[in-house]
Amino acid sequence: QVQLVESGGRLVQAGESLRLSCSASGNLDNVLGMAWFRRVPGKEREFVAAIPWDGTNTYYADSVKGRFAISRNNGESTINLQMNNLKAEDTATYTCALRERPRQIVIPYSQNYMFPSLYRNWGQGTQVTVSS
Repeated sequence: QVQLVESGGRLVQAGESLRLSCSASGNLDNVLGMAWFRRVPGKEREFVAAIPWDGTNTYYADSVKGRFAISRNNGESTINLQMNNLKAEDTATYTCALRERPRQIVIPYSQNYMFPSLYRNWGQGTQVTVSS
């Protein structure tokens, strides 16, 4: 089984930076990619950022492009989300997710990284609160 544990969430002020981490453990032999999502009560889960397991690319939601950066520790099972110039609207519970490679790949990861339904492994989330 795959287990994901997020860390780093806390209260910060607008304009400040914060770094989240997600450590993965268990069977990581068939990982396609990992991603960060966020959610607030009353709203649907929102895609934030994704990274293929081979680190060949990164993907971001328009709302965080240029401010957030996702990365993976080289050769390790931890991904990070560096969040700069935080805004009040970034307040949410941030959750990491892991996508395993299916036996048959129909749609490339580059075209479906933003869909939460394709991720089967989820962490419990870490709360980020940005005060203005």
